[in-house]
Amino acid sequence: MSISIADFPQVWQKPSSAELLASLKRLQVDPPIWSPRTSRKIILETYQNAAQFRREVAAYLSSIIKSNLGWIQDEDEKEALWDEASRRLSERCGRAGMGEITRRWPLETQASSPFELIIREPPITGDCLGLKTWGSSYLLACSLDKIAKESLSHLIQLGGLNQSLDVLELGSGTGLLGMAAAAIWQTNVVLTDLPTIVPNLAHNVEKNRSAIETLGGSVDSGDLTWGSEDDSAERFAQKNQFKIVLAADPLYDDDHPELLSSAITDHLMKEKDARVVVMVPQRDLTTKRLMTKFVSAMEASSLMILEEHILLGQDDWDDDKENSDIECWWAVFGRQ
Repeated sequence: MSISIADFPQVWQKPSSAELLASLKRLQVDPPIWSPRTSRKIILETYQNAAQFRREVAAYLSSIIKSNLGWIQDEDEKEALWDEASRRLSERCGRAGMGEITRRWPLETQASSPFELIIREPPITGDCLGLKTWGSSYLLACSLDKIAKESLSHLIQLGGLNQSLDVLELGSGTGLLGMAAAAIWQTNVVLTDLPTIVPNLAHNVEKNRSAIETLGGSVDSGDLTWGSEDDSAERFAQKNQFKIVLAADPLYDDDHPELLSSAITDHLMKEKDARVVVMVPQRDLTTKRLMTKFVSAMEASSLMILEEHILLGQDDWDDDKENSDIECWWAVFGRQ
């Protein structure tokens, strides 16, 4: 590692609060950003080399938390050090242990210069899975350029504005995929999710709106609850108005396959050239079962798989696993 805990001020040395605070700031970490271009070999080497360092850091942070810091006179300074050390420790307990974070996600496209999206993730509480940016959404976002050229070339002209093309994302979460599509495809994308998720989604849309519009895209957000007849928005009162529907990592409940299929049927245009792009990480047997159930529900609605693929990427569904390669199934559907 580039830094060594042995070089940090130790509790037994009775360093000043300023010295300890500076060390704790240096140990701040953010969740990883996964890239499909990172090889499995490099990932394994990185984590193997870091394992010992992580143990040393945990011990160092614990030594500060357990100490009464008796040589420091100011009680507020002591509290600040304990709080900071506790935050550093929680950061190493997985995403669920963190508070609010903001991450920058780099993206590339052949049609424009590299750009990044700035995504806020509130603290993860309860079952608010939509407040976290999942690795699969980034994996699919990084593939949008290729998908446009190979799977959606009849709809998308890369390098040219596609403003007449309306795209809907279902289950947008923090908005990474939908905003990336707006920027890379230079088109209109409406991002949707549950009412409890939309406030943070809308925040991220506004944060990135200027950058997306500079690249030729436009973006909006709104409430859309699958299977509900009371969607807030007049925006969705008219059915079958979107030429492309996107969804990444949308299945984690037994009801979701039918609900997602129903939402797609309601909002996808009825033209034969309309398309659906869905990615489902194959985490376990349950996820695979939900995917199979979803495909059957789509077929029952005369939406058939036109092509399907597997992408290998990084996933952090289980916070206990610091690194997890996972196969992400994705498919393009069209009307029969």
